[in-house]
Amino acid sequence: MYFNHIIEAIGHTPLVKLNKVTDGIKGTVLAKVEYFNPGNSVKDRMAVRMIEDAEKAGLLKPGGTIIEGTSGNTGMGLALAAIAKGYKCVFVMSDKQSKEKQDILRAVGAEVVVCPVDVAPDDPRSYYSVAARLTRETPNSYHPNQYDNMSNTAAHYEGTGPELWQQTEGKITHYACGVGTGGTICGTAKYLKEQNPAIVSIGLDTYGSVFKKYKETGVFDENEIYPYKTEGIGEDILPKNVDFDLIDLFIKVTDQDAALMTRRLAKEEGLFVGWSCGSAVHGALEYAREHLKEDDTMVIVLPDHGTRYLGKIYNDDWMREQGWL
Repeated sequence: MYFNHIIEAIGHTPLVKLNKVTDGIKGTVLAKVEYFNPGNSVKDRMAVRMIEDAEKAGLLKPGGTIIEGTSGNTGMGLALAAIAKGYKCVFVMSDKQSKEKQDILRAVGAEVVVCPVDVAPDDPRSYYSVAARLTRETPNSYHPNQYDNMSNTAAHYEGTGPELWQQTEGKITHYACGVGTGGTICGTAKYLKEQNPAIVSIGLDTYGSVFKKYKETGVFDENEIYPYKTEGIGEDILPKNVDFDLIDLFIKVTDQDAALMTRRLAKEEGLFVGWSCGSAVHGALEYAREHLKEDDTMVIVLPDHGTRYLGKIYNDDWMREQGWL
């Protein structure tokens, strides 16, 4: 048996028990290791789904150009789909994203445009605005807009959710996932809660993001928005893919705690994962220490691979510059 193209290898990633970082915690804590996808991240799932749905809707035509704002991983998934299907890609990123992410996207044939991070979402220099402008200016182009494109959620409702239910034989009681666009947590949680409404879904957020306060108060507080270093989670907008009714609670994790946990996962569990994976595990275990019971099964999504962060959290000099080592 073989795949006709690499994008057919997406999904069916392994579930791996965490053993050392969970010391003293009751119950079973499992990691959904998404770097086994061919683009090394969970975003492969929704990237291909967005492209296939756009093709069906006639929004993306042969020889077209895919233009998207990305923190890196969605871009990689879109690039793999583009290679398979014959499209060009232009990706717009903020300058806080790692150089590795930019280089990886260029390596798979994409054009990369870098924008300043410390501007408002509606500023013409923001990566949201630049992606929209380039789409208007480029003939035969398509802007998937992962934040508001509901194909994002659908990919996880039809893929990740059923996988977790099957892999845990329906024993999953808690589901924890970082929240950025919201597609992974909400699509998966929707499926899981349909199987068992008692399943608790935990969203991991970062300081500098609006999600936690908005969930708890219904207030979009601009005072919550300030620069942070962790890549791939948190937002200064409310994406349509974030359905707050499907997320039972949010836990915020600092940049430092996330970075240190990411390094622990590599050294203690053999999981060479990305920065937001540390956010997810640190926050989920914080909850687990207080709430998990002996018979409970928690699953934590680990979104991407450590190669994206070699110049940052896996670089001792960089970590010392932050005062984290």
